[in-house]
Amino acid sequence: MAVTSYLPAHSERIALHPGIVAAQSPERTAVVAGTGDRLTYAGLDRDSDRLAGAWRARGVRTGDVVALLIANSSRFFSVAWAAQRSGLYYVAISTSATPDEIAYILDDAAPAVLAIDSAFAGRVEAAFALQQRARPSLVYAYGEETRGCESLQGAIAGGPFEAYDAVEGGDMLYTSGTTGRPKGVKPPLGLLPLGNDKRRTDRARELYGFDETSVFLIPAPLYHAAPLRFGMTALRLGSTLVVLPKFSAQAALDAMTANHVTHSQWVPTMFARLLALPAEARAAFACPTHRLAMHSGGPCSIEIKRRMIDWWGPILYEYYSGSESVGFTHADSAEWLAHPGTVGKAFGCTLHVVDGEGREVEPGETGTIYFESAHRLAYHNDAEKTRAALDRRGWATMGDIGYVDADGYLYLTGRHAFTIVSGGVNVYPREIEIALESHRDVVEAAAFGVPDDDLGERVHAVVAVAPSRLGDSHFTAELLQFARERLAPSKLPKAIELRQELPQLASGKLDKRGLRAQVLARTAARTPEGSSHAP
Repeated sequence: MAVTSYLPAHSERIALHPGIVAAQSPERTAVVAGTGDRLTYAGLDRDSDRLAGAWRARGVRTGDVVALLIANSSRFFSVAWAAQRSGLYYVAISTSATPDEIAYILDDAAPAVLAIDSAFAGRVEAAFALQQRARPSLVYAYGEETRGCESLQGAIAGGPFEAYDAVEGGDMLYTSGTTGRPKGVKPPLGLLPLGNDKRRTDRARELYGFDETSVFLIPAPLYHAAPLRFGMTALRLGSTLVVLPKFSAQAALDAMTANHVTHSQWVPTMFARLLALPAEARAAFACPTHRLAMHSGGPCSIEIKRRMIDWWGPILYEYYSGSESVGFTHADSAEWLAHPGTVGKAFGCTLHVVDGEGREVEPGETGTIYFESAHRLAYHNDAEKTRAALDRRGWATMGDIGYVDADGYLYLTGRHAFTIVSGGVNVYPREIEIALESHRDVVEAAAFGVPDDDLGERVHAVVAVAPSRLGDSHFTAELLQFARERLAPSKLPKAIELRQELPQLASGKLDKRGLRAQVLARTAARTPEGSSHAP
């Protein structure tokens, strides 16, 4: 079934970027990120301009890549906007990434510039030792003096520099790859004059009412696609960002009240944490300015969403998209209440649900979700994955499965490749399997998600091990520590089962679907024999 998109009714032909806001309202607050971290629009424009000029003077050129390993802070946006305003790509690296994961992204993205917080210098130094390619030519650290790094504060304070071409750059976000490693989504740069990339600003104004009066709470890490993109978009429109250094339910509520927040962005796990607060804390919360709460990043249970609407009112707006940015669906609270469980209708694109032969299915029938839009999907250094995501008509899929009802509302029912969404974070099983299988006594590993009331899904692993290890009561703890040294915390299995062998299909491939079904059936029967839970 094809569902035709609906589009913004208008698009103002004016340039949009922080420099325009700074010229009109220099002292307006652009970013608040904890005590003592406040940046005005004049400061954001000045700092990003100086960084862009400094990089250009040191040989960085249009189309080069800047990598960031920076905690939630105002300086994150100074670096990102320096790249955005000067025709560069920017890659945000997870602040919980291991040296191996950092080294992989540095090798794959080949950044000319790396900007880090000095607190992460030890991990970065270890990553440099693991790299197959040369380290970035320019490495900056913010904070304490760091061996082998230039001062990011010094670069911001420097200048003046020669003028550079003020053209639009873009983000380069990493998502799952066919080899188990994440792959960068690196769309071609249009190199429009700065301020003329309006695809997301049109949507932010049309759907969510963002403008210069908006105060936008971002409680999630900025290296994720949604907070990064919505934050950068809001800064084009003159909004104020309120960024939590780290999420906690009570801190989020306190920040909303203290800053008179109008807009906020969440993942379902955060809703669960909010609802778990004591009743008196929830009753005491008051933020009359709060008029819109966006959410995405994984399945939200119908019960949790109903409870949030009961608490906050019909101000929840759900959407479905991805790092690939090939499509977008949207539903406000009224639409969701009329269609419980939906992730919305197509917006700015056309939605198609097709069967295994590429034929569009009827309403109510399940198939693979494809989007038809002007955006062209391309995975960096992975032509095979790019081909697999595109059909002969040029439609693109993010690998999700679902159906559309008779009114054109989309429902998600599953994901190809068993991508796990835990606490709003995409976790890719093959990365976990590769880490586990690198242990000398592991023969084969399978990782997948199982339902979790708090996180949406949690990581579960089943591992075939050498016979001598099957009866070893200490091996599970050893294997968990082994994985902890190679994987970020969000990717660690919450439970590991040890087996002599894993089930196979007739083709000889691992029967992960059947294996997961076994685990789910046993969990439902409440007989978790053979499993060992992570501490």
